[in-house]
Amino acid sequence: MQEVFNYIDGLFSPSVDGGHLENLNPATGEVISTIPRSLQADVEHAASAALRAQPAWNALSLEQRALWLDRIADALEEKHEHIAQSESLDTGKPIALARRVDAARSVDNFRFFAEFAREQTEMTFKMDDAMNYVHRNGLGVVGLITPWNLPLYLLSWKVAPALLMGNTVVAKPSELTPLTANILAETLHELNLPKGVFNLVHGLGPEVGQAILEHPGIKGISFTGGTATGRIVAATAAPMFKKLSLELGGKNATIILDDADLDIAVKGAVRAAFTNSGQVCLCGSRLLVQSSIADAFLPAFIAEVEAMNIGAPSDETSQISSIISREHLHKVESYIELALQEGGDILTGGTRAMTGPVGPDAHGAYLAPTVIGGLSHLSRCATEEIFGPVVTVHIFDTLEQATEMANATEYGLAGSIWTKDVAQGRALAQTIDTGIVWINTWLHRDLRTPFGGVKNSGVGREGGQWSLGFFSETTNICVIDPK
Repeated sequence: MQEVFNYIDGLFSPSVDGGHLENLNPATGEVISTIPRSLQADVEHAASAALRAQPAWNALSLEQRALWLDRIADALEEKHEHIAQSESLDTGKPIALARRVDAARSVDNFRFFAEFAREQTEMTFKMDDAMNYVHRNGLGVVGLITPWNLPLYLLSWKVAPALLMGNTVVAKPSELTPLTANILAETLHELNLPKGVFNLVHGLGPEVGQAILEHPGIKGISFTGGTATGRIVAATAAPMFKKLSLELGGKNATIILDDADLDIAVKGAVRAAFTNSGQVCLCGSRLLVQSSIADAFLPAFIAEVEAMNIGAPSDETSQISSIISREHLHKVESYIELALQEGGDILTGGTRAMTGPVGPDAHGAYLAPTVIGGLSHLSRCATEEIFGPVVTVHIFDTLEQATEMANATEYGLAGSIWTKDVAQGRALAQTIDTGIVWINTWLHRDLRTPFGGVKNSGVGREGGQWSLGFFSETTNICVIDPK
């Protein structure tokens, strides 16, 4: 069993009072590590270290900081398999998915921002009698709070631009998935990143996360997680005038129009619904199908779901493995029970039965991908975020009805539209209250583009210039040359 420590001021250490938490493998229920149960004193130590380190780090040139990101990317790439195995162990996701998505994207995030920085040109605005120069400085110390579904992927998505723009970091990963955040800390330590530039504090949200939010020396908060927790983050940070970025929940619609290529749309809708057992904020958990093709589409969709290989995370052929915890399993199952109470029908799934050749552990948090029909698009199961392998199916006749159904939730993060008429798809996309819409694809990301949601799905955007803008303060310098 691994013992994980905080990483503060260039040193690995236990919590100040010696408290710890157990970290479980969700696929087996076994304890795989312990982590510090840190408290306010640990956050104070981390913030003080970050405050001391920030002036010197911010004084480096953008190119010097970009070179650090290159070094980090290279070092993480050498640990690709270690990251993938650790992520699969910690989250219960299939090892093939952890390699393809988590380990690869964690490297890509550092490499992307390093390259993106080199493409930037000085922002200038010429007047008849003066020149304006826009200068960027880091905010100072920033707090990064990240979730359990894509642990290093989402942590690196914040750390890379934060460091690039001259900030120092106090980071809190989810207590459910600490292993790859620890790998990042070990990697930075091996690279001799100046002490205090990156600090990692493990623990519980109400203890560590809240202390980060309340610390007066931490000037910006970037949070990815659930909407309910996001409300607490905003309520704490906003009155302190901290810069705030919130990437929250989603209840995204996958819209199948009657001219869609059925083979492509079926495979795309299954991938959108059940990648990472539906534990991606971008997953298409509501399937909206135009009535004229419903009889052809739905049987093919269900057959594709039932053909998925559901088994142990270590099985190279597994497409779905366990979800994050037994507690989360019970929450997801409670929504399936609610669906039945709301008049829904389970079209497939809804059980803990597995199909993979490597049998799962009886103590693991397994749930077969579940498709539910017969529900109103206004039902709780169709409007509340379940964040598991559950999709509800709804039939519409007109595009206006599709828009009404898609917009009938408090969320507005993402969605996809499947159609051969791309112009019609783009027009429909513009009627949907959401931050991202894919047409004839899903989760196809250009990291330069804005990422984020509307309504209760968040505040602000990440990616490219939006990340650089969030993690910096701008000063306009207006110059009149007296010569």
